[in-house]
Parts: sequence; C-alpha cells; structure tokens
Amino acid sequence: MDFRIDGLQYANWSEKIFREMRAGDVDAVHVTIAYHENFRETVANIEAWNLLFEKHDDLIMHGKTADDVRIAKETNRTAIIFGFQNPSPIEDDIGLVEIVHTLGARFMQLTYNNQSLLATGCYEAEDPGVTRMGREVIREMNRVGLVVDMSHSAERSTIEAAEISERPIVVTHANPHSWHPALRNKSDTVMKALAESGGMLGFSMYPHHLAGGGDCTLESFCTMIARTAEQMGVDHIALGSDLCQDQPDSVVEWMRVGRWTKQIDYGEGSASNAGFPDMPEWFGGNKDFSNIESGLRAVGFDETDVHKVMGNNWLRFFEENFWPEEYLLKRAKRGSEEAFLAVMANVPDVEPDENDRVK
Repeated sequence: MDFRIDGLQYANWSEKIFREMRAGDVDAVHVTIAYHENFRETVANIEAWNLLFEKHDDLIMHGKTADDVRIAKETNRTAIIFGFQNPSPIEDDIGLVEIVHTLGARFMQLTYNNQSLLATGCYEAEDPGVTRMGREVIREMNRVGLVVDMSHSAERSTIEAAEISERPIVVTHANPHSWHPALRNKSDTVMKALAESGGMLGFSMYPHHLAGGGDCTLESFCTMIARTAEQMGVDHIALGSDLCQDQPDSVVEWMRVGRWTKQIDYGEGSASNAGFPDMPEWFGGNKDFSNIESGLRAVGFDETDVHKVMGNNWLRFFEENFWPEEYLLKRAKRGSEEAFLAVMANVPDVEPDENDRVK
C-alpha cells in the first residue's frame, strides 16, 4: 500500500479544504497548530481541532501514529498530525514537552525565525548554536517521541541539534540553498547532517523557497528533488509543501511578527510584496499532489521511489519516531523474545545418538 503525505501545511481549515484533501488522495498532513502561542493558547487551538474532528469525522481524524495514517487511508479520511513552528507552547518549562506529546503534538521546531530559549533562528545575524536548555529539551523530546524540526533554524544550531539528538531530526519544509539561495533553504552541510542522523527533508512548494518563485516550473522542482535524492539518499526525502491555502494576508503578518516587535517584519517578502506570494501553476492546493507525482516520473524516478517521496518515507519515519523511547525498547525486547521462540519452535526434537549419551 502506498501513501500520499504532506510534511507541513497551515491552511485556513474548512470543509472545502478537507474535501480537496480527499480529492487529492492526501492520507496525512502535518499541520501547524502554533506559531507564537503559549501553552494555554495552544490548548485552545487543540480544542478547536477537536471540534473539527467531530464535525468532519467523515473527512479527517487526529493522527498520532503511523497506524492512524493507515486507518485514515482505509476509511477514506486524512490524518491530521499536530506540530509547532516554535517552542513557545512549552514556554520555559521542560515538563510541558511530555504534556504536549500526550495532547497529540508530534513535531516541534526549536526556533521560528528568531533566537529562542532553545536555539537560533535563520534570521539572526549570529548563531551561537543550541542553548543549555535546548540540549535538555532535545533529550526530553527524544524520550517522549516529539520530533526535532529545524526548518526555520540557523546552520550551526541545526548541525548541533543533529549531533545532540539521539533520534533522527527533520527539516519538514525547505529546499536546497544551492538551488535557490533563500535564508530558509538548507546548505549541503545541513542536508548531509540530516541524512546522517537518519532524518528527513520535506521539499517546500512555498514560492519564496522556489527557484523562480511562483514562476518555478514543475520540471525544475522535480529535477531538484532528483539531485537531492542522489545527495542525501532517496529514503531521506519527502514533501513538506508549506501550503497556506485560503489564508488571508493578515496571517502571514502574524507568522512574521507575532508579539516580538511593534514594527512590520516582511520576512522573505518585501514592502511591495508583503502578503502571501502567488503559488506556481502546478501546485495551488491539496488537489494538485498528482502533478508532482507525474513530474517525478518525468525526471526518471521509478515507481518505488516516486511513492517513497510522495509519502512512504514519511510513513516509515512516523512508525519509527512518534513513539516514546520506553515503548520502542519494550517492543524491541518483545520482538527479540518472539523471534527466539519462533526459531525454537522450528527446531526439531532429536533424540541424541547412543554414542553421544553421557556415560
């Protein structure tokens, strides 16, 4: 069974979009439920999602595990996986890491664009790396099964996070800096660290991350994916569209400004292009993932690798990384015991030869 999974969206959620997800055969989406929200505000966002799950239970469901994604596919729904684009929901309390995982969060960025209590964002002039608290939070995230996401983080912080983390880290939504030199795109060094950690890079379709912006061609995008597959290995790449479907321009201001400044920060935009940029003609929403699938075939991906990029790699990653360490250790131990019993069950009972008997 093959899956279609998007590694990041922040849409203006509605029945219309949920139906587009189904029309596009999207089996799971990692959705941002916090940018600058504190813990209580994040809980309010989870409450809002619970109402959506109840109201549209024929279209969506809360996804916490890889098996939930399988159930969603089998029941013709889309699994919604929670994530944060900032560590603000844990405030300055490491104990909240386990709480947010219990509430369903599965990804947390150590930073948005600015310096955080944990690491440095990609818009800072200096990057002193992962902080003392950041090291402790990474260990706790590893323990409970909350994935470290460095999509908006600076170079040194990202490389250090990969070194510190005992579990794979991810960049859910970015592209290679060598293809398009945006601040948010990632260097060859970072992509190497990601692959070596066993982690993942989700390719972004957000125009500020694309060579040529909204005029980027599908061929250029898919050729970039093919080159990255050669560089990182096809098992470490997937999609992370960064789709903000139907969002008003006021939302991009909230993303960039939050509460940290009274000034307007244009981020990757400009005063003359302050709102959401126009999407490329081949990807305007959730119904368009089939275009990317066709584009991958056109640049030479075989069927197995097409499906890895479109979702199977994310599913494998969820299977291995959403669980607490304690559960994985118990599962490994149980698997070893079951394997031993299975081997022993196939060992025939053989009477010892008369000459082998103890005299």
